[in-house]
Amino acid sequence: MNYRVFAGLGFLLAIGLTARLLSTVLPVNHLIITVLLGLLIGNLYGIPAWAQTAVETHTLWLELGIVVMGASVALDRIFEAGSVIILLVITTVVATTLLIEFLARVVFTIHEETGSLLAAGSGICGVSAVVAVAESITADESRIAYAAATVIIFDAMTLFIYPLVGHALELSNTVFGIWAGLTMFSTGPVAAAGFAFSDTAGQWALLAKLTRNSLIGFVAVVYAFSYAQKTSSGTSGGTKHGDSTPSHTVQWKFLWRSFPKFVLGFVGMIAVANTGLLTSGQLTSLSHLSDWAFLLAFAGLGLEIQLADFRNTGYRPIVVVFTGWVVVASVMLLVVQILF
Repeated sequence: MNYRVFAGLGFLLAIGLTARLLSTVLPVNHLIITVLLGLLIGNLYGIPAWAQTAVETHTLWLELGIVVMGASVALDRIFEAGSVIILLVITTVVATTLLIEFLARVVFTIHEETGSLLAAGSGICGVSAVVAVAESITADESRIAYAAATVIIFDAMTLFIYPLVGHALELSNTVFGIWAGLTMFSTGPVAAAGFAFSDTAGQWALLAKLTRNSLIGFVAVVYAFSYAQKTSSGTSGGTKHGDSTPSHTVQWKFLWRSFPKFVLGFVGMIAVANTGLLTSGQLTSLSHLSDWAFLLAFAGLGLEIQLADFRNTGYRPIVVVFTGWVVVASVMLLVVQILF
């Protein structure tokens, strides 16, 4: 078992190192090439059985890279733009969620559960939000798969579109990073697109994205209460199935369970690094560790993107998400450019 894990990690590392080599002759960032190589291998040849376990660890490497990267984020930068970013994040999450819900239920008449899962995935943090909200409203498994596949399609698409648009419009590192962090869906593609643009853009992108991610528990609880009111209007509130635990206690437990804990590690690393406890050599080592962790994470991310999802997903969820994404991304790009 250990042999397979190490062999699989070697497989991911080989993809990343090949991408680094190709980036020396191609005008494309090595992180984007890493994802592309993984995508090509995963779709043309599949993931080898001996590498499957290691590939499934790519989210852990992503979280490690994000936590360690906190050491390179300056507190003065957060204090300077923190309140503005928080306001932008809340505005974007609310606007995206409500717009997708409206498009799904009113314009395209998609089943309400599917619409809610699409809204959560688009507004918060991709598939993670889809799963969290699905658990809170006990959604049908087929609708979970439907929404997750749609979100993954847009993860794959925006991963390559955003850097192209950013360079075409000659966006500043700060504007691009905040815009990507506000309007892309999942954390992995946000990190890949941000750092493909520049290190500074990647830091801003993750700062905005992790702020969005921290709202996942709250959004899941809101959906839980909303759906509970629809399905239990004739029952006594506060308990169910003989459980004597108050419902609000259950919801707060769910909120904490849904909260992405690695965000706390990221914040903690920022605090430690900005107190001066770490030497310049240690900060450099942490920066290298973050780079290698991201390399493994994005190789695994590419391997798990399946083009078959494009064929298996109906057109209406794609149109709903595409319409909402275009509107929100366009408006927020203008807003971020004005503010930064």
